Amino acid sequence: MRGAAGGANLLALRSHNTALVLDLLRTAGAAGISRLELAERTGLTPQAVSKITARLRQDGLAAEAGRRASTGGKPRTVLRLVPEAGHAVGVHLDRDGLRAVLTDLDGTVVARRRAPLDLGAGAEAVLAQVAGAVEALWTGEGTAARARAPLGVGVALPGPLDHERGVLHRVTGFPGWDGFPLRDALAERLGAVPVVVDKDTNAAALGLAVGGEGGSFAYLHLGTGLGAGLVIGGSVHRGPRTAAGEFGHQVVQLDGPPCGCGDRGCVEALCLGAVERGETEEAARVLGVGAANLVGLLDIDRVLLGGRTVEAAPEVFVRGVQAVLDARARRTGDAPVPVRIASGGGRGIAEGAAHLVLAPVFGRGDG
Repeated sequence: MRGAAGGANLLALRSHNTALVLDLLRTAGAAGISRLELAERTGLTPQAVSKITARLRQDGLAAEAGRRASTGGKPRTVLRLVPEAGHAVGVHLDRDGLRAVLTDLDGTVVARRRAPLDLGAGAEAVLAQVAGAVEALWTGEGTAARARAPLGVGVALPGPLDHERGVLHRVTGFPGWDGFPLRDALAERLGAVPVVVDKDTNAAALGLAVGGEGGSFAYLHLGTGLGAGLVIGGSVHRGPRTAAGEFGHQVVQLDGPPCGCGDRGCVEALCLGAVERGETEEAARVLGVGAANLVGLLDIDRVLLGGRTVEAAPEVFVRGVQAVLDARARRTGDAPVPVRIASGGGRGIAEGAAHLVLAPVFGRGDG
């Protein structure tokens, strides 16, 4: 993707005041918003808003959306975001598959790709496949409308990893990735396109929060592994070492079966073991025990479930986890914490990965 045309400069878009204006333009939708309203809601001076919106219009990121009657004087011009003026790519790397999406500035998916993947095939093979998927999305149908390079590529995959540096740690079952600088290696392969790397569960949680899930919640993902994405007060919680959410490796049975992480009796090992034996209700009960620990520690508002294993028997998992949380609520006297399936299904992680790029553009610090 070297040599792709420039256009909207990511660093310029990330300026605080510009992000405030862009976010208001985005939330206003097609109806648009006036410069006076932008000034009132951001606290910026009308002159500052005029300069910012003029630059956004020059870059093609904002456009007139008509005129609105004024209480006095001439009608006000209202502005709207131009979603197709910028794009982001989101990539979900699972242990055995790849999903990739191309989204516009609104987060609307305009193209998708899906392919088998062997995460154990080695860095060179995996990087080549990811770069190929990104290139295919970008050079597919509609390239004439996408003359400028994407704002960035978000990559989500199983943890643990260092989100700040984009370096992988010992991915459960794939210790060969330990210490690999995925962000920098992929950015070098793609050229000038920025890359952001995060855990799959954090990406999914960010996508849910941006999509309207308010308050504090836990997204529990049970697929080829088990992890959690935590949103506290509307923002993704990663912790100072970006290690929060290693939910699957909390030990709940001291003499339990060995886990791929090297410990014994982890929730992940117990859950996946029960699934392999066909004991789905037992897997749901174990998942509920882990969820109850999170509820007790974090006092979250709700628990959202996802992942291919959950999606194969959604009612069983919702019922099983809810039963454990209800039993806990009866013991403590608290109100029961609701459990439901997360929106987005299997697409949620790739779309959330795109928001790792888009969220900072609109002033969200958890991208």
